[in-house]
Amino acid sequence: MAAESGEPMEVTLVLPVLPLDDEVVLPGMVVPLDLSDAEVRAAVEAAQAAARAESGKPRVLLVPRIDGTYARTGVLGTVEQVGRLADGDPGALVKGRHRVRIGAGTTGPGAALWVEGTRVAETLPDPLPGQVTDLVKAYKALATTWLRKRGAWQVVDRVQAIDDVSALADNSGYSPFLTTGQKTELLETADPVARLKLAAQQLRDHLAEQDVAETIAKDVQEGVDKQQREFLLRRQLEAVRKELRELNGDGPDTAEESDDYRARVEAADLPGHVREAALKEVEKLERSSDQSPEGSWIRTWLDTVLEMPWNDRTEDAYDIQGAREILDAEHAGLDDVKARITEYLAVRKRRGERGLGVIGGRRGGAVLALVGPPGVGKTSLGESVAHAMGRKFVRVALGGVRDEAEIRGHRRTYVGALPGRIVRAVKEAGSMNPVVLLDEIDKVGSDFRGDPAAALLEVLDPAQNHTFRDHYLEVELDLSDVVFLATANVLEAIPEALADRMEIVRLDGYTEDEKVVIARDHLLPRQLERAGLTGDEVTLAEGALRRLAGEYTREAGVRTLERTVARLLRKVAAQHELGERELPFTVREEDLRGLVGRPHHVPESAQDPAERRTAVPGVATGLAVTGAGGDVLYVEASLADPETGAAGLTLTGQLGDVMKESAQIALSFLRSHGAELELPVADLKDRGAHIHFPAGAVPKDGPSAGVTMTTALASLLSGRLVRTDVAMTGEVSLTGRVLPIGGVKQKLLAAHRAGVTTVIIPKRNEADLDDVPAEVLEKLDVHAVTDVRQVLELALAPAATVAEVPAAA
Repeated sequence: MAAESGEPMEVTLVLPVLPLDDEVVLPGMVVPLDLSDAEVRAAVEAAQAAARAESGKPRVLLVPRIDGTYARTGVLGTVEQVGRLADGDPGALVKGRHRVRIGAGTTGPGAALWVEGTRVAETLPDPLPGQVTDLVKAYKALATTWLRKRGAWQVVDRVQAIDDVSALADNSGYSPFLTTGQKTELLETADPVARLKLAAQQLRDHLAEQDVAETIAKDVQEGVDKQQREFLLRRQLEAVRKELRELNGDGPDTAEESDDYRARVEAADLPGHVREAALKEVEKLERSSDQSPEGSWIRTWLDTVLEMPWNDRTEDAYDIQGAREILDAEHAGLDDVKARITEYLAVRKRRGERGLGVIGGRRGGAVLALVGPPGVGKTSLGESVAHAMGRKFVRVALGGVRDEAEIRGHRRTYVGALPGRIVRAVKEAGSMNPVVLLDEIDKVGSDFRGDPAAALLEVLDPAQNHTFRDHYLEVELDLSDVVFLATANVLEAIPEALADRMEIVRLDGYTEDEKVVIARDHLLPRQLERAGLTGDEVTLAEGALRRLAGEYTREAGVRTLERTVARLLRKVAAQHELGERELPFTVREEDLRGLVGRPHHVPESAQDPAERRTAVPGVATGLAVTGAGGDVLYVEASLADPETGAAGLTLTGQLGDVMKESAQIALSFLRSHGAELELPVADLKDRGAHIHFPAGAVPKDGPSAGVTMTTALASLLSGRLVRTDVAMTGEVSLTGRVLPIGGVKQKLLAAHRAGVTTVIIPKRNEADLDDVPAEVLEKLDVHAVTDVRQVLELALAPAATVAEVPAAA
């Protein structure tokens, strides 16, 4: 292809730049430009000034500018005419001539940007090869097809008249369907043949998309027409039937509806007894009329039965090792529950391999009760169990439920009757073997509407739940393949008959090391995401996490710990937004006070000796179990002034009857064995004794504080201090025997959290130490005793450390 006359192919041009925002002009195109734009007007004026000096048409360099970035190739354009556009604004008519490769910037007259450019050479052999000729014909055919679809007949002849390959390819720049990126690709393709191939492919792709869109639109229109026609015909048919019924004096026709239900029941995969009951209800529906309320009851019942997953079951994941890894990854600690789920899967696998999936009509379900203080992960553990087993998970909240019908369902005769929560849970899961979490089962109440806990007896009894009968369904439902996980905070609040049907698994709280692991691996990532932060921006040193768990939150679970971590991260985010702190930031122990305040639970061992509670005689440290796990309990004793004449025993601190009796036993033991213990028991006859349990607003009861009260009174009488690092638990008898108590694991965990290093427990509770984590036992010096004399020897400071007995309470 030859160059324009008087201008060689390789020539350096100096031109003003006319930027085109999100628009591309190809050679041969004639476009109007709005001169109200400052950059366009500056380029045209600069070109006019240069043209007056050279006596030629003003020339500009049309360059696409996409997202602020200039293209590497532009088009030399000549300003053909300057005047007014159709809307009256000043404008210029510019025609693209040929491609120019943009070089370095330079200077020139006016306010426009001037650059140096080199014309892009475009050469083709003469005559054209056969392949190029075929490509030209193919492109013209595609362009003609597209133009005819648009009705642009006058343009077809113009396209057919173009024989130049380069001009034919550049003519596609007028196509409105091309994106700016596609036009830029055409502009930067120097080879005319390659450019024509690209233009042909773009046109071919557009025609294909257009064909698909037309096919979809046609199908949609046909579907709409069919629906409209069907709707009109059905309305006409209803009108005809109504007229016929009125002429014949008949009631509403329910034959079609009953036939539909009969077909659905026969097509559904229902057990034999359910299918029989459903067909009986369909027969009732066929005999009933639309005015009868029984018809709506039957239809609702049939819909519920047909939606139940009677024969749908998910396949259990029998990868025992993989299931244990899932449980370990999602929850730290809780080895008892993990071991029980692993055992269950192993037994299920072996039963399946031996063809023992159903024994005596019962499948291999499980009923577990997870009992523990709040915040230890009982509810979230249910989802992990379902995940590990590959089953569906459904949570049923029982807190505050007082109506028996919530469990067993309502009779169908009631308005708005529904199945019970158990049936709805199975329906929601879509399978007959889900994991159902019965949350807060100890919060179930009872009143005149019945006892929901009694209704749960059949649900949670593995020997009965394969024939569970809901009041609404009134057909047997097999629940023997369901894994029921019940959660409770207090085992004693669960009715005895219900607790007997469940396998109790205790979750006694976490050690400090486990809390640090949970906070690092689970709580911190979750709270970082909620605070809009990343692990690269804020990190918590292990020492800071350990101090948060030990001194800022004293609990069995990790709920308060998570709230404290969330508060800390919110503080860091706010400080960063206020410009007070730079990120990334590592939170260390010394930063905690400024972020979340002072510690709330400083161990007694960390306080000044003079400020400790046991710094005076008559104060002993005991261990107790509360609804929030184990806790440290202090017992204070004092003697009244003999002049007041107030003899006897006074107890304060909102104590229960059992604890009051333990105080009387402790006092009686010291009176009868005072001489043996070298105690001035005469003081107990003349002066009244007062025993107080701090936190007086909290009710307390139980026999396990007997040794603590005995030690406090012995310390008071002897003047010997009770060791600060010693805590104790155990029931005391009149003869001084130390009897076993419960909750050893929770109490030792509480002692460990409180910084106690020596713990005294009854000898007969020594076997319970197997349940205590090894890392806790390593840090505690546990003494198992049988007699209260051993307790006094261990707990009381040496005789040299004697203080004067206070004269008054």
